Amino acid sequence: MIIAIDGPAAAGKGTLAQNLAKHFKYAFLDTGRLYRAVGFAVLEQNQDPSDPYYAITCAKKFDPKNINSILKNPLLREEATGNAASKVAVIPEVRAALLDLQRDFAEHPFFEDGTSAKGAVLDGRDIGTVVCPNAEIKFFVTASAEVRANRRFKELNDAGKIASYEKILQDIKERDFRDSNRSSAPLKPAEDAYILDTSNLNATQAFQKALDLISQNHL
Repeated sequence: MIIAIDGPAAAGKGTLAQNLAKHFKYAFLDTGRLYRAVGFAVLEQNQDPSDPYYAITCAKKFDPKNINSILKNPLLREEATGNAASKVAVIPEVRAALLDLQRDFAEHPFFEDGTSAKGAVLDGRDIGTVVCPNAEIKFFVTASAEVRANRRFKELNDAGKIASYEKILQDIKERDFRDSNRSSAPLKPAEDAYILDTSNLNATQAFQKALDLISQNHL
């Protein structure tokens, strides 16, 4: 069983994906963190994430066996890393370099300790459309840009970090534009995806709504 969850930044797809994975005892992969890891690696070299040479080189260096440790890096959550991820993600060769890794995980899911799982939950931008177009269950999780910016602003403030709501909103709108207009695997709902708008839902309500849709149509 493969559950594909797509959507823009801060829509709540990551939380929903983790909750579903825990509920069904499936393995979980945050594919957005793969792109964040590439963006972070480029920034660590003091290079421009928009430069195809450095982005592609970093993407090709990933070892699937060590991917869990790479994705645990807390610095991948930084706003600068997120913006870098959006820039490397528009490069077709970067997406191609990470595509096999994602598909292999979906087809042969495993937990952090290396044991195999009976299913997988992947969240990202193109899981239902490109990575796993044959996934049994697909969600496209969205929310207004203003709601998503406010969530990120609160998250950063709660972490004791100084943040500007206006800057976060601008970054989100710019990332939405890049993700939706890139030539390779643009951000869009799969034709058979359930659209889940979380603008007026908290994490628990979104999870329950997703469970209801799954139980009504797939169980």
